[in-house]
This record gives sequence, C-alpha cells and structure tokens, in this order.
Amino acid sequence: VTNGGKTTLAEKLKKMLPNCHIISQDDFFKPESEVETDERGFKLYDVLDALYMDEMVKSIHNWMKNPARSGVVTEEPQNTCGNLKNTDDVYILIVEGFLLYNYEPLNELWNRRFFLTLPYEECKRRRSTRVYQPADTPGYFDGHVWPMYLKYKNELEENASNVVYLDGTKSQEELLSCVYSDIIKELKKLRE
Repeated sequence: VTNGGKTTLAEKLKKMLPNCHIISQDDFFKPESEVETDERGFKLYDVLDALYMDEMVKSIHNWMKNPARSGVVTEEPQNTCGNLKNTDDVYILIVEGFLLYNYEPLNELWNRRFFLTLPYEECKRRRSTRVYQPADTPGYFDGHVWPMYLKYKNELEENASNVVYLDGTKSQEELLSCVYSDIIKELKKLRE
C-alpha cells in the first residue's frame, strides 16, 4: 500500500542485517512523459506499465549473479542479538515496492513475501502529507491510487501464496521486530 512504511522498514532492516542490499521499485518509474493518462486526466502511476519492470528484474538477476560485488558494504550488523554468527557468506537482497507480487517474472525469486496493509482513512491521511513529483491532482487518491491498490491486492490474494500480511498501523518497531525475526528464521533454515 502507498505510504505503508515499505521503504522505512527496508532501510531499518538493512542496518540490522549482514551484507544487505535494497532494490526499490520506485527507482524504475518511467518518466512522466511515458506514463499514460486516463480520461479523467490522471497519470496512471499505480500500474505495472508505469514502471520499467524488465529493468528491475535484470537488476535483481545481476545482484543474484554476484551479490558480493553489488556495492554492498560489509558492516557489522547493528543489534543482531547474536542471531547472525558467521555471516560473511550471507547476502541479503530486500526488494521493496508496491506492485512486486503482481509481476509474474518476479514471483519465482522470493524467499519471503511481506505485504503492508493500511485502512483507507489512514492511507489517505498519510498520502496527503507527502509531496510527489508530479504532485497528486485533486481526486487522484480516490480516483486512481486506492482503486489500483484494491485491484492489485485482490489479485495477490487470489494468486499468491506464502504472503505475510503486516498491519501498517502498527509501530515501526513492531513491524521491524516481526520481519527481522522472520528473516532470522529463514536464514537458519537456509543454513541447515
């Protein structure tokens, strides 16, 4: 969901996990001139066609081929509570975005899937506090953003499995703790 805390959560996880890199879907938006406009004059940013998804997949595959050379700076992770010992050979890629699970070529790549949700009123409130370039036009949230979120969320619920739904109204600390714990469990399984 827009303004659900995806980027904030990813950045906090990056500080806690060894050899961690983030690829953000926001970095793959097409220029405004290439984004379609609907009959109401709304720029259709909340659809897959507004993004260079093939380029995103290529970036992920390039990272997977050689994660050690992906520009990840190996640091001692903060606050791992001893959960990540001997992690020199562990590389973690966090891919964050709003239409990740609706793009079939990506679905074979995920080890874990998390989906942040927000109720309508909270989402609209948060969205109204952000400044976008180009700026949201009047009625854009109700006329495009929220309907597209519901459409893609319904598609996800019908087609995807193993998705962990997270309540975006919970505190950042609660969300971080939940996802971090899940990643630690996944790393332990991969090491067995």
